[in-house]
Amino acid sequence: MKDTSTRQAWRIGLVAALLPLALGSAAQSGLQWKAQPAPSTAVQAAATGAPPAGNSQVAARPFDVRSFESMAQQLVAGGRIPGLAVAIVRDGRVLSARGYGVTDARNGEPVDAHTVFRLASLSKSFAGTVTGMLVNDGLLRWDSRLTDYLPDFRLSLPNAAEQVTVADLLSHRVGLTHNAYDRDLEANADFHALTMKMANAPMTCAPGQCYAYQNVAFSLVGDVVFAATGQFYSEEVARRIFKPLGMHDASYGLEGIEASARWAKPHVRGGGGWVPLKPKPNYYRVAPAAGVNASISDMAQWLIAQTGHRPDVLPAPLLATLHSPLVSTPGELRGAAWRRTRLGAAGYALGWRVFNYAGHDVVFHGGAVQGYRGAMALLPDSDLGIAILWNSESALPSGLLPTILDSALGLTGGQWLDDELAAPEPAMYANQPGTQAGVEASAANASPE
Repeated sequence: MKDTSTRQAWRIGLVAALLPLALGSAAQSGLQWKAQPAPSTAVQAAATGAPPAGNSQVAARPFDVRSFESMAQQLVAGGRIPGLAVAIVRDGRVLSARGYGVTDARNGEPVDAHTVFRLASLSKSFAGTVTGMLVNDGLLRWDSRLTDYLPDFRLSLPNAAEQVTVADLLSHRVGLTHNAYDRDLEANADFHALTMKMANAPMTCAPGQCYAYQNVAFSLVGDVVFAATGQFYSEEVARRIFKPLGMHDASYGLEGIEASARWAKPHVRGGGGWVPLKPKPNYYRVAPAAGVNASISDMAQWLIAQTGHRPDVLPAPLLATLHSPLVSTPGELRGAAWRRTRLGAAGYALGWRVFNYAGHDVVFHGGAVQGYRGAMALLPDSDLGIAILWNSESALPSGLLPTILDSALGLTGGQWLDDELAAPEPAMYANQPGTQAGVEASAANASPE
């Protein structure tokens, strides 16, 4: 474990050192996808005397997609959770993109491949990607200063605001405390009013010097996109990403999900089972951090693009940049059993997390907002992408993702899904809504798991 942690720490330090050299370019050495290796990795390793950062290729292994579909079906059986959708792509092909369970515990409408879910913090990957497209176009640079686009932005430390770069925003290195102003956002505070309050917010370090996960500060990148393009952030993502990738069900905001032909209602526990709710608008106010709605069919196309099979939309050098960790995030090694067992190191890139998963790079993001949860992962060694979306606050489906990763890598000894299936869950849906107090007590955090 020590060797893998050292290797990952070396990678993080090297990429962080190289980022300012990129200037207006998106060309960075990053993870090695089987289909599109990054040849400069070995060159950089030779120049620094460090071991190569790329992973050895994994031999082809039996990969039983039907068994994963059966696991997903078991998760919704008996109303353990209301609904679920899973996408698995490999070698640029969709192996599975299916829905399970129901959109609403009260009416039983089935979830299918085009049922729309709220993505919560999985949205951050779209923010990093569209920003990278603008860097490729020469409209932005990763080291562009935030105040060049938002001259009124202020932080409490002297000259700190002028130091914040676009890359700092997207890698949570602004210097603020963890999840600054999320509680205010949950209380329906105005986004721009909260950004003005940052002038007096406590700071834990100078910009670029430490990591602290953000939703409000992260979403300032939307204002940067508008300043650089003259287009609203959500319109730019729709034009540059949704449309060319064929993500026909995808949208932004509360209006977007409610206008969908079929969408999954959020559920919380109450009244002895699952209670469907109207989605809250608060985290939709920070669109770059948590504003995307999408179906599992959409997410399959997103995974295909992020694994390098849509170079017409997302070229390999851009993906290498987006997937290269810039700051260490050791807190990610704690929590669920699979994290404690499998992860040797963790970092944050540009809208993505990067894990050392039993010696293999995994690009990841998770998210949760009241009544919705999700997780997605990319495994370069196996040219594999996974996305899991569900419409409840249950943690039960979380073990499915490491179960699939373990299968792809031939790892044994993990009982991630079986262990969680043994945990108590509601056996049936609630017939009556819970008290408002009970509903409001549920978490409304768009942060990853």
